Amino acid sequence: MKTSRVGRVVQILTTLQARKDYTADDLSQMFRRSRRTIFRDLKELQSIGVPYRYDAKTKGYRIDPEFFLPPINLTVREALSLLLLVHKVRNQVQLPYKNAALLAALKIENHLPLKMRRYCDTVLRGISTKAGAQVVTTLLDCTFSQLQQAMCQKRKVSMRYNSLFEGETIETELCPYHLLYNQRAWYVLGLSSAHGAARTFKLNRIEELSVRKQRFCDGEQFDVYEYLGRAWSMIPEGRIYNVKLHFLARVASNVMEVRWHSTQKATRHEDGSATLEFRVDGLGEIIWWVLGYGDQVQVLAPRELRERVVAAAKNIIKLNRGL
Repeated sequence: MKTSRVGRVVQILTTLQARKDYTADDLSQMFRRSRRTIFRDLKELQSIGVPYRYDAKTKGYRIDPEFFLPPINLTVREALSLLLLVHKVRNQVQLPYKNAALLAALKIENHLPLKMRRYCDTVLRGISTKAGAQVVTTLLDCTFSQLQQAMCQKRKVSMRYNSLFEGETIETELCPYHLLYNQRAWYVLGLSSAHGAARTFKLNRIEELSVRKQRFCDGEQFDVYEYLGRAWSMIPEGRIYNVKLHFLARVASNVMEVRWHSTQKATRHEDGSATLEFRVDGLGEIIWWVLGYGDQVQVLAPRELRERVVAAAKNIIKLNRGL
């Protein structure tokens, strides 16, 4: 095989090990090669003994997760990206198993060629990262490990949880389906006995957690993105709103630089201002984002959101007047 093809075949191998079925069309789009080329690459995998399988139902390919991919020589970019993640981002984001990640990075560095190691060291000295505010979870490694174990073994967990929504500490039995990092914090999503439905729980608010012997059999079809739907961030409320906001010129460019929501539509006006539209499930989360822009945004729709913003602004004035 040519060098470029070897690299692509290795990439296909690692992609198929991700525990997800990929169709030939998926791989063709991902690697920007024709379907015929992808089939040749798959045949090459078969010839070197890689145990991939085809699922007629999903029309996708997958490699047995038990298959072990032997180590390969890292390119400069591959080594640099891994070291950048561990050395520069490790202390900026609440990542579980930070010490293990650092040890892994040191092992990688130790096996790099001397010239590459020196190059990476020089580059990393000139790079810094600054993440936003992070939720501090004191027992993150322990909590994450327990939930991860429960998810893999499909075991229920008992939990005491400080719920801001209920305004008290609740007890529930949870079937943990998914761990998600979003908006500066870690969450576990699963079926809660106290609510009789799937719910989201913030890891730092878990006061007690224990893995039970009792197993659960559902959760295989749980799709975190389907569950979140069109929620602004984490909490769908079961009602879709057409939100229309007008941002003044002072902040318009800044707002339009970011893709805030999958349904976002933006229009720039001659005076420099901009109108953004969203179809959002619930208003409870987006209202705080709108308030963050203060007097630089107007709520054009819906009326309910505008009234809630006005009420919040009046409370702000009330709380701060005369201090």
